[in-house]
Amino acid sequence: MTEYRSEKEKMIAGELYFSADPELIANRKFAREQMALINKEQLKDIRSQLLKETLGTTGEHIYIEPTFSFDYGFNIHVGENFYANFNCTFLDVCPILIGDNCMFGPNVQLYTATHPLHPVKRNSGLENGKPIKIGDNVWIGGGAILAPGVTLGDNVVVGAGAVVTKSFPDNVVVGGNPARIIKEIELEETVDALTKQRQTIDAIDSQLVQLLEKRMSAVSKIAEIKETSNKQVLDATREQQVIERVSNKVEEPKYKKTIAETFKDIMKHSRTYQQSQLDKGDTE
Repeated sequence: MTEYRSEKEKMIAGELYFSADPELIANRKFAREQMALINKEQLKDIRSQLLKETLGTTGEHIYIEPTFSFDYGFNIHVGENFYANFNCTFLDVCPILIGDNCMFGPNVQLYTATHPLHPVKRNSGLENGKPIKIGDNVWIGGGAILAPGVTLGDNVVVGAGAVVTKSFPDNVVVGGNPARIIKEIELEETVDALTKQRQTIDAIDSQLVQLLEKRMSAVSKIAEIKETSNKQVLDATREQQVIERVSNKVEEPKYKKTIAETFKDIMKHSRTYQQSQLDKGDTE
């Protein structure tokens, strides 16, 4: 047995349906009454409340400038922080799904409604539609048109006056008639050469700090040993051996002198620390 489906159910599902169905006529009449209330209302908060009562689902913060036109309203679903400029038209015989943080310029038109290509079916009054889906963070320029069945990914920008007849992925700018990809959107900030090298140094410095802490732990133990054995802090022969060994490990000749001098400073400060520990022991 074939399950009965109303013309409204067929319409929302994208199947052929008769728009002259009494239920749909009543739905369109109610939509026009709501449009009249929404578009003449001057107070922002009241207009937003009327939109929330009329549309299928909405975010908490939405704002649509008059004049806003739609077929039914209940098939329109908009996310948080939605904004549409003047004179936008949403033909919502099928669902229109719009994500968060989207904004539309004036005269943007979303068409889910379509008709059979065959003239006999078209003249019979049969209609159908295809849903439109728009991701998060999408900006659609003024006068753009989205055809039935189009899906736009997240972060898409549609140029003013574009006619979008096919779907596009995330992070692209599209424009033209028919719309095509003009450029890709780089979400990662471009880092200049100097900043990039400084970030490399910062990462290396973090590793050096850990190694220097380990070295200072060894220096502290040496200070304890020298204190108990009554040895001098400075061991010139030992330091010369360290400098020679470090210099021999440097692979790039032009860095050899600088690295050797750096280790001389490290050992100088290590001696100062050792001496402070020994002096502290003498006073206790």
